[in-house]
Amino acid sequence: MAATVSVCNLTRHQVLAERAAQANTFWTRFRGLLGRDGLESGEGLVIEPCNSVHMFGMRFAIDVLHLDRSGTVVRILPELRPGRIGPLVWRSHTVVELPAGTVAASGTQLGDQIRIDVAA
Repeated sequence: MAATVSVCNLTRHQVLAERAAQANTFWTRFRGLLGRDGLESGEGLVIEPCNSVHMFGMRFAIDVLHLDRSGTVVRILPELRPGRIGPLVWRSHTVVELPAGTVAASGTQLGDQIRIDVAA
């Protein structure tokens, strides 16, 4: 994977992930989180460009945020379970995958502004 990034919800003043990997090549987007047993608190995956995800081959549920080009949340898929297919979100440019329960714990909602920065 490429650089490690942080993901912050600017609207709610919440850090969603301190250590998120970037998937921004064909192979890193194709692999995603496959082969992992879970995400620890503070971890995540940022997939770009991306407008749909699937959970085939996954071993754990995740929260999924779809962001438009400006970083606005346009769709939320809380606790997407293994074996499921997420919807195609035409306005989505970036997907953020987080540990299940992160969205609820942070209060993240549609319309919130998300910032993704290279981690220090």
